[in-house]
Amino acid sequence: MKKIFLALLCLTTVVLVGQTKCKTQNLIIITLDGLRWQEVFTGADSSFIHNGKLVGDANACSKKYWNDNIEERREMLMPFIWRTLVKQGQIYGNRNKGCYENVKNPYWFSYPGYNEIFTGFADEKVNSNEYGPNPNINVLEAMNQTSEFKGKIAVFTSWNAFHDILNEKRSGLSVNAGIERQQGMDNDAVMQNLNEIQYQLPDIFEGVRLDGVTFNMGFKYLKIRKPHVLYLGFDETDDFAHASRYFDYLNSAHYEDDMIGMIWKWVQSDPQYRDKTTLFITCDHGRGVDAEGWKSHGSKIPNSNETWFAIIGPDTPPLGEIKEGQYYNNQFAKTWAALLGFNFETPNPVGDAITNVIGK
Repeated sequence: MKKIFLALLCLTTVVLVGQTKCKTQNLIIITLDGLRWQEVFTGADSSFIHNGKLVGDANACSKKYWNDNIEERREMLMPFIWRTLVKQGQIYGNRNKGCYENVKNPYWFSYPGYNEIFTGFADEKVNSNEYGPNPNINVLEAMNQTSEFKGKIAVFTSWNAFHDILNEKRSGLSVNAGIERQQGMDNDAVMQNLNEIQYQLPDIFEGVRLDGVTFNMGFKYLKIRKPHVLYLGFDETDDFAHASRYFDYLNSAHYEDDMIGMIWKWVQSDPQYRDKTTLFITCDHGRGVDAEGWKSHGSKIPNSNETWFAIIGPDTPPLGEIKEGQYYNNQFAKTWAALLGFNFETPNPVGDAITNVIGK
């Protein structure tokens, strides 16, 4: 058993302890900011579709996303999740069937949520989206200090706050966040086009990059550089909700599901990744349940601490839709580490790994 002790930031110590290897050698993490479990598991909400303050063309929205049958309706919204992933992997968070997934942090918004996801610690001191560089060590940072993963972890996110959330300066991670050029790929024409296009699109979310650009930059990097760990952070579902645009919120969830399916299809075609890669999809927080509450989230909005996650990979038994149990977002970091053969420990209390998804 190998032990790697990392002294990081003011005598804080993170330990990665090698343990029995799983089949997983690569990990792809994808977050859909603020996408409610209600849409994931039950599809579009009819009362929202027919609310003129949220949807301008109810007929068009209904034609694209409405069906009286819940199973068909949710598949219309997210076909990859319900046609492929749920048959080969696992999905958690359908509270209507007795499976509960929540954040542990008391704030129920983005920076505290992502801190919890990546550090495994719901730090009450992290209480603002403008918090600044994160003092907590995240699991990607810890892996980046090992010879096996150093320089083989890449991050592409639509929200520029990830420079601080993952503390890029301290961690040494490759973080491309917000409207930002990807450096070091000058010989790739597609990446260079994407570098320029992001500055030519409408800046409708005040510096937050559109998810289609984030996806294509990350996907191109995956194909060319072949990292062991890739994180894609999408943001439009949260942005359109805050803007009271339910049809666009649904469209973003639908397009992002298609993007995820494209990645998984490519993964299964590449020898380095096929049958060696785990794909993990989740969100940082939920939203309110009524039309007014849906537009926002936070500790004053009931139910916005409710989340969900889905996983598919060579170590995850195909159990489909999980219908019991309580799970938390602070368990993800240790779960990812375990899939890659490590035990992630910090001086902070880190949530336990979710053994169901590891097949142990």
